[in-house]
Amino acid sequence: MDHLKIIIERLRENEAIAEKFNEIETKILSILNFKDLFEVLLTEIRRNFSVPCVWISMIGDSEVSSLILSSSSSEVLKGYVNIINRNIFMELIGYSSKPLLVNDNLKPYFKLLPENRKYFIKSLAIAPITLDGDIIGSLNQADFTHTRFQPGFDTSLLKRLALKVSICLSNVTAHEKLKYLALHDPLTGLLNRKVMISNLKREFKRAKRYSNVLSLAMFNVENFESINNTYGYDFGDNLLKFVADVLNKITRDSDIAAKFAENEFIIILPETTKKDAACIMNRLADHFIHNHLKSNGVSVPILIRFGLESTEDESVNDPELLLKKAGEMLEVAEKGKHNP
Repeated sequence: MDHLKIIIERLRENEAIAEKFNEIETKILSILNFKDLFEVLLTEIRRNFSVPCVWISMIGDSEVSSLILSSSSSEVLKGYVNIINRNIFMELIGYSSKPLLVNDNLKPYFKLLPENRKYFIKSLAIAPITLDGDIIGSLNQADFTHTRFQPGFDTSLLKRLALKVSICLSNVTAHEKLKYLALHDPLTGLLNRKVMISNLKREFKRAKRYSNVLSLAMFNVENFESINNTYGYDFGDNLLKFVADVLNKITRDSDIAAKFAENEFIIILPETTKKDAACIMNRLADHFIHNHLKSNGVSVPILIRFGLESTEDESVNDPELLLKKAGEMLEVAEKGKHNP
């Protein structure tokens, strides 16, 4: 009789646990952005199951991690998500989608922890999550007790939750990708022309309101068509991506870089005089001169020409004119073969 009571009690416990899992699944299935998905998921797991440490590990070269890192919420997500090297992840987890329970020799698994997080954990549950059948990371839970996640425990509910998270990630990824492509140039990842113009109008209005100076630089890659014809269009694409990568590294947080046309780029420079903008552009041009594009065994120097305009010119009374004058100065630079 006592044995029967134990079985009945265990069934009730399992039903209660399954109901909690179902509640979490219901809350996350309709979410369409990474920040809310991870925040709701991890908060609900902590609340429903009293798990002190819950986070996501994401393989660094996956499409999801790329979208997360490029999203406006990337800083906020650092508390929820740890981006990890693929080889390190696979060495720890392997290629199985079956959840892993660990309560011994945990130190190697600390690589899964979010940045700047140090937990005094004694047991760990790792449930791999997938996208289109490929493992892209894991949902992790950790406890300060040795017995919470003990090898040999039933992991079927963990696997079910990981499957639901995988489905949600697929939906969110598709939605975030569409949102990203609406704002960015698909080749370089820089803001596209439409979004740049919107940002320029905003920054121009802000500069006028607070009596700040605003500068705008327009530049292109000299002989881009010739490079395309000589080395092929794939090489030309790599060149544009190379330029974009350098722009992202060399520009300040307050600057706004965008792709304007085929091989034309724009940098909006808030609170920057025309003289300081020229220094920035000369530094950029110098960087390209000394750092060639190397692709498919070919090394090609990159020469840029640029035009500048700023609101220091009192005749510039709207953002369209600022853009137009920067373009005119670029034409002058191209014809005169000057700058740098």
